[in-house]
Amino acid sequence: MSVTVVTGSGGLIGSQAVTHFASSADLVVGIDNDMRQEFFGAEASTAWVVNDLTSSLGNYRHESLDIRDADAMNRLFAEFGSDIELVVHTAAQPSHDWAARDPHTDFSVNANGTLNLLEATRQHCPNAVFIFTSTNKVYGDTPNFLPLVELDTRWELDPTHVWAEHGIPEEMSVDQSTHSLFGASKLAADALVQEYGRYFDMKTASFRGGCLTGPDHSGAELHGFLAYLVKCTVIGRPYTVFGYKAKQVRDNIHASDLISAFDHFARAPRVAEVYNIGGGRDINCSMLEAIEIAERLSGNTLEWTYSDENRIGDHMWYVSDIRRFKNHYPDWSFTYDLEAIMAEIHDKMAERWLAEGDDA
Repeated sequence: MSVTVVTGSGGLIGSQAVTHFASSADLVVGIDNDMRQEFFGAEASTAWVVNDLTSSLGNYRHESLDIRDADAMNRLFAEFGSDIELVVHTAAQPSHDWAARDPHTDFSVNANGTLNLLEATRQHCPNAVFIFTSTNKVYGDTPNFLPLVELDTRWELDPTHVWAEHGIPEEMSVDQSTHSLFGASKLAADALVQEYGRYFDMKTASFRGGCLTGPDHSGAELHGFLAYLVKCTVIGRPYTVFGYKAKQVRDNIHASDLISAFDHFARAPRVAEVYNIGGGRDINCSMLEAIEIAERLSGNTLEWTYSDENRIGDHMWYVSDIRRFKNHYPDWSFTYDLEAIMAEIHDKMAERWLAEGDDA
């Protein structure tokens, strides 16, 4: 029997992974205890996604377990043993601000939880492919010290810089920078994934994502900016932009395109790989540009205010250089551009919140 394990299976990337790999695995085991609700409130709960997966997929088994519980992870992995062929680890505490409120929980989820999963994989299914959803925040605020130029609607990298054409590569240093506590806990996990690959010859990869997005994102103020921005525009909720003159730039990748990248790696895995993955030079926008698109799609005007204080460790400009992954997997490509991503998010938000008459 072929088994795929997905952590954070109720989240945006996790649920997309479940749906995708259910078509090739005999069984997909999802691990998710809805801590997103604890982090960000009832509105961010992933329970509705889990219900959809459970009702729509006949080969999905849900486990409401905590990845910080090493014994529970060990028992679950022992149950399936070498039948586990793929582990897709997406579970995380994903917010800068929340991490500063409770550093112990943040680190235990992001770092210790990842260690528990790696060790369970090594003990029970060492030949399985282990894919980790890392983050560009492992680079800390180093991108902010690049030579940036202020344009009308965005910050942009000086066109004479060596990285201007393609974006930020994996060679950027992770040292001597302010990461935020969230960035530090994810960096610890990222390093563990690499080390288990090198030390134990396991097929691991850390995908350092830009903004991962899509219509099933339970976006909240502290995490999931694009989904939350569109939601606020649709339902008429006030929105706050934090710092950088609202010109900070993010590259965006649709969840299904990210999972497609995971699939390419799973089919032809390598050892201890690291990839910057995001929209790259093809799919990126500033806050001001995202607001304009959201307003145009919805026909509404977003009521937004500006806070001059940026979030600690936040990036002024981040665009991923995705050439390393593309060189390894040349058949992979984007299927969504920025307009298509935001249109799909808009339609889902309108369906979910307006159709239900819910402005919560």
